[in-house]
Amino acid sequence: MNGRVQRRLRREGKTLEAMVRLFCHGMHGSRETLCGACRELLDYAERRLQACPLQAEKPSCFRCTVHCYSVPMRERVKAVMRYAGPRMIRKHPLLALMHLLDERLGNGAPSPQP
Repeated sequence: MNGRVQRRLRREGKTLEAMVRLFCHGMHGSRETLCGACRELLDYAERRLQACPLQAEKPSCFRCTVHCYSVPMRERVKAVMRYAGPRMIRKHPLLALMHLLDERLGNGAPSPQP
């Protein structure tokens, strides 16, 4: 795996962690550490990111045709993103911008099928 891909995957991991932290703080009142449920979700998501079969061609998860999350975990991540997405612009503007660019521009991956 080349350096560009590794940097992108690390950035996606940081973005995911920032979103889970925002969610956990806002919804569960945690301050410094994540609650057990959010820690479990973040650990799961990080493992899935590292195991992504697409790696270099990996689109944003929204655009991806491979659903590597279990249905319950996918629903939990959607809830985190719905809550944290709008808040990321103020709390983590660079990560938010890069995430939006990844989502809009993609890596040549096809758009999701309706």
